This record gives sequence, C-alpha cells and structure tokens, in this order.
Amino acid sequence: MKPPLVGGREEFMETFIGLVIIALGSFGQSSSYVPIKKVKQWSWESFWLVQGVFAWLLFPFLGALAALPAGMSLGQAWSVAGGAAWQSVGYGVLWGVGGLTFGLSMRYLGVALGQSLALGTCSAFGTVIPALLRGDNLFDGSGLVLLAGVGLAIAGIAVIGYAGALKARGLSAEERREAVKDFALKKGLLIAVLAGVMSACFNLGLEAGASVRAALLEAGANELLALNPVILLVTIGGFLTNAAYCLWQNVRNGTWGDYTASPARVWANNLLFCALAGLLWYSQFFGLGAGQSFFTPGSVMMAFSWSILMSLNVLFSNVWGIVLKEWKGTGARTVGVLVLGLSLLVLSIVFPQLASMGR
Repeated sequence: MKPPLVGGREEFMETFIGLVIIALGSFGQSSSYVPIKKVKQWSWESFWLVQGVFAWLLFPFLGALAALPAGMSLGQAWSVAGGAAWQSVGYGVLWGVGGLTFGLSMRYLGVALGQSLALGTCSAFGTVIPALLRGDNLFDGSGLVLLAGVGLAIAGIAVIGYAGALKARGLSAEERREAVKDFALKKGLLIAVLAGVMSACFNLGLEAGASVRAALLEAGANELLALNPVILLVTIGGFLTNAAYCLWQNVRNGTWGDYTASPARVWANNLLFCALAGLLWYSQFFGLGAGQSFFTPGSVMMAFSWSILMSLNVLFSNVWGIVLKEWKGTGARTVGVLVLGLSLLVLSIVFPQLASMGR
C-alpha cells in the first residue's frame, strides 16, 4: 500500500505525487516511437506486430501478475467481473482500431502532429463519455470543472493542430518529405480523428473492469498496481485487432520474410528496439494506475486523469517532435502558435486541481 501523508496539505501533495507518476509514464509513452526508428529492414506491419507482443501482451501480463495478492490467479480476479471482463476485452478490440490507425497517423503527420490530433480527440471522448455513463451533471459543480478542463485540453490541442497546418503550408514538398517521409495532411487528419475516437475506448474498458480492481483491493492487492489486471484485459482485445491486421498485411504485401529470412543481427536489433518501444508504451498505463491511487476516489482529478494522461502525451510528443527536427524550418509565427498550444495543455492539467481548491 502507498504510505499515507500527513499534514494540512495532504490532499494537495498526494495529487502532486499522482501527477508526477502519470507524467513519468506519459514521457515513456511519448518516447516509445523513438526506438521504432531504429528498426531496420522490416515492413511497417512486421515491426508493429512484434512491438505489440511486448506492449500489449508481455509487459501488461507481467504488470498484472505483480498486482495479484498471494493465492489469487488472474482467472480468479477476472471472474469477479463476470461479463464485464469480456466487455473490457470488447472495448479493447475497438481501441485496437484506434491503436492501429494511431500508428498510421504518425506515419502521415509525424510524431508531434499525429499524436496531438489523435490524442486530443481521445482525451475528449475518453473523459466525457464515462462521466455521462455515470450520470454526472457536466453543467454544475465538479462536472462543470471537468468539462472546462477538457475544453482547455481540446483548445490546446486544436492550437497545436493549427501550428501543424502552418508548418505544412510553409514547407516545400522536399522539406516535408525530409521531416516526415510519407507526409500527407488530408489523409493524416482523417486517420488521426478516427484513431482518437476509437482510442477513447481504452478508458471505457478500464471503467468496465472497475469491479476487478475493487475485488483485488478487497483481497489485499497493492493499491499502486490494482489497475494492471484490467489494463491487460483491454490490451488483449487491442492485440487481437492489431495482430489480425498486421498478419493480413504480411500476406497481402508478401512480407513474411521479415520474420523468416532476416539475418540474426537484424532480428537481434529489431527485437531489442521493439521490446524497448513496448516497455515505454506500456509505462503510460502502468503510471496511470499508480498515479490514480493517489487521487481521492470520486474526485474531479480522478475523473480527469484520462485527459491528463492524453494532454501530457501530446506535450511530450511535441517535445520529441522538436528534438527530431520535425518543426525545422518553420517560422516564428508557427513556433509561437505551438508554444501557445502547449501552454494551454499545461493549464488544462493543473486547472481541475486549482478549481477544486478554490471551491
């Protein structure tokens, strides 16, 4: 169990610790696409499937095992939820569509713009829909704070998207290809929006599996890890979607040789970087579950935690976009718009806590 804090600022400090943990996981996720750039001689579908084995099966499975109290199996933990466990898997299948198109959005828009648009849509739907399903009134009290925070996040992401449009307008065709090899703005925008809507199903899957987490806590599970078995349910569903698509692409494109004919040194290199990418990707949800354990149950911060994670992912992805020189050659106006968007994201993250303290 996490150690209790004492003193008049206990809730503030616990919230701060929770935010730091979520931020660390978010930084890991936003960094996960950097190792993929080190993958050599494999088609997109091959490395996406292999990194998915690590990101959606192996590491979530290990995380789920770490959460189990002595004498309890995963099957026993999941059986408590009954049909809700399968509902989490079903949401995971839908989320898998979002995860699949999420990778495509970055292929066509780059790390910064692709993640920004997809995660912005995901943030809004993934936060508001669970609140509506719980019957929360979004136009009064804490519901209004939640809605305002989501609005700030969407505004920040929209501004970043506008900065991306300015960037695309100001670059020559050759410069676009240098920054993002397969840059295609219109196709990328459509795919990013679809990715965001479907990716929001991940949080719906976590909400559906709430009874699993509750049962684990009652059985004595570590509060920091209790969400992990629910995360595995969702990622199993997502893996099924992605595996089916990638294997179909292997057949369609004749890329089975990536698995069967690659030299040992290529396999070793690619397996290493796919594993690293998978670990970094999984860290966002490991951090989400651990960070949420520091938030007061039923609080605005707990309800807003999904949007916080998505906003941080956008923030850090744009930092990586700058490091990877995806914004190279843009003018001062574009950079200013980008900074404004990032500032709005930071404000959206701290706004719910500040508003709650003022009430």
